[in-house]
Amino acid sequence: MRVVVSEFMDTEALAGFGEEVEVVHDPGLVDDRGALIAALPGTHGLIVRNRTQVDAALLEAAPDLRVVGRLGVGLDNIDLASCKARGVKVCPATGANTLSVAEYVISTALSLLRGAYGSKATMIAGEWPRNALIGGEASGRVMGLVGYGGIARAVAERARALGMRIAAHDPFLDAGDPAWQGVENCTLPELLAGADILSLHVPLSEGTRNLIGPEAISAMKPGAIVINTARGGVIDEPALARALTEGRLGGAALDVFATEPLTAEAGKIFEGVPNLILTPHIAGVTDEGNVRVSTVTVRNVKEALADAPA
Repeated sequence: MRVVVSEFMDTEALAGFGEEVEVVHDPGLVDDRGALIAALPGTHGLIVRNRTQVDAALLEAAPDLRVVGRLGVGLDNIDLASCKARGVKVCPATGANTLSVAEYVISTALSLLRGAYGSKATMIAGEWPRNALIGGEASGRVMGLVGYGGIARAVAERARALGMRIAAHDPFLDAGDPAWQGVENCTLPELLAGADILSLHVPLSEGTRNLIGPEAISAMKPGAIVINTARGGVIDEPALARALTEGRLGGAALDVFATEPLTAEAGKIFEGVPNLILTPHIAGVTDEGNVRVSTVTVRNVKEALADAPA
């Protein structure tokens, strides 16, 4: 058996394959499509993160492929229909990075609410900007969650511990589900109008593309904070940048972008935008989370290869 890994992962986890599996781990393959295609003949398993495009052309180059292991949970970079048609199993690392993402949401929310952590330069210069840095508390505010799956529920648990009220919108979760206990089940307009912090936890689809656009932003509370750890494209980035610049919103944290990696050209819309945290799709990637995701993915791929017909 042969497994190719095209992006970074915890290398120690690869030992879980054992000596019977040949492992080719080259994180540079994600940026060299030709080399990746050339490495696929004779490959039975492929492990990727979110940047490797597993499309029909790639599958065509891998006639022996049986399984794709995803180091994470989002699957929009994988052509699921083509994989199904080819009999290639797709295995996301469900739940393995939940804690990392939930802590990112809470930490960026607290940072944006308080607004006190960018004062190093002025302090060193001898200024004492106390009045300018009086921010707000999380307690008593409403954490609004768009989508209420596993990660959103982990965010809710931590927000509740801070004294926040929890509201969520998820049309795919039955109203009688026990997960709604202690959570206000809202329509999207209700959630937009009531949330002090809006955290997005939905996949990118035709139904969610630009879900948070000019109309949604205008319906939000003045001074509200938006956090996106889900997928780029769910937020209309130019509309968000305008709302922050105009002071319509109080802040935002973006870990995912419509263009990834974010180029200098695409990033121009964020120049000079206040109260904005930008990170390179790392909300789910901590040292501990990377070990969990890698370990789960190796186990998933190994089990799929063992179950696949010879």
